Amino acid sequence: MYAGRMNRTHAVQKVPHVTIADVAERAGVSVGTVSRVLNNVENTGADVRLRVRGAVEALGYVPNHAARSLKRRLTMQIALVVPDLGNPVYAQMAVGVQREAAASGYHLTLVSSGGDWSEERLALQSLEERQVDGAIVCSLNVTQNLVRSVAEHASSICVIGALPLDCPVDNVRLDSVRGAELAVEHLVGSGRRRVGFVNGTPGTVPHEVRDRGYRQALARAGIAYDERWVASGDFTMTGGYEAVDRLLDTRVPFEALFCANDMMALGAMRRLQESGVSVPRQVAVVGMDDIEAARMSTPTLTTVSLLARERGRIAGELLLRRLSGGGAGEPQKVTVLPKLITRESSAVG
Repeated sequence: MYAGRMNRTHAVQKVPHVTIADVAERAGVSVGTVSRVLNNVENTGADVRLRVRGAVEALGYVPNHAARSLKRRLTMQIALVVPDLGNPVYAQMAVGVQREAAASGYHLTLVSSGGDWSEERLALQSLEERQVDGAIVCSLNVTQNLVRSVAEHASSICVIGALPLDCPVDNVRLDSVRGAELAVEHLVGSGRRRVGFVNGTPGTVPHEVRDRGYRQALARAGIAYDERWVASGDFTMTGGYEAVDRLLDTRVPFEALFCANDMMALGAMRRLQESGVSVPRQVAVVGMDDIEAARMSTPTLTTVSLLARERGRIAGELLLRRLSGGGAGEPQKVTVLPKLITRESSAVG
């Protein structure tokens, strides 16, 4: 009787631990996709759901967020650090991250840094203190302090925005230079050659790259750069409103205006209209970002979409993949391409 029990005992084989990464590999999808299927998030196709469910059944995978948290001492919290939560762009970015986080059983903490390095540093310290498991950082200023700090936390960080290519951190980049070129090329292509420019806050990365795209597009069109056509704001509606006053004060005529973001473009249109300038008949206006207000303004605003929600989604997926793999693997670099969306503010005729 005893010997029989021993035989049965030795006949039982230990079942290897199956991870969500194993399921993803078998189904031929990302870890984030597996999480979305298991959490019944709707933005997955039927064929993908079938493959994931089949892989789960074949491998015998049982998700257990609570057990995973205890084993690895996870908080199941990630942070998103952005310059300004009042800016609709960053709100859309947060939506993209939030959906990925929820699909993997994580909660999202939002941090508005105000573009201040000291606030960004506090968010990174929260990783060291294990208040959060990982962080996504979006900064207007790529300083040596930022680059050094994110590199030190590479196993639990993803950065949205420009970084040196050799920085060993997951990075979601945007071709903003091309975005500015698209805006100017559209205006020039509509027959307007005197193209003014309202740029954002000097000294920031967005200011630098949008300026480069504006100049390059003018040069390709054979149009000389004229600093009297250029003014800077601060990425707010008030900044765009006041920048138009400075352009009008030069008394140098312009027939089109590219603004470095939609908030400034909306303020610029308001000031032009108050000054008796018809948009788009006398001055066409193009913004950048594609915030919801751009679709509701009068006239509706032509803009360059920078796919903020998609950038947030990709960053969330990269970070959660990094966390689920214990921080291992080569850093991933993803570049998102902007897209021109034409509306009434740049119409011809």
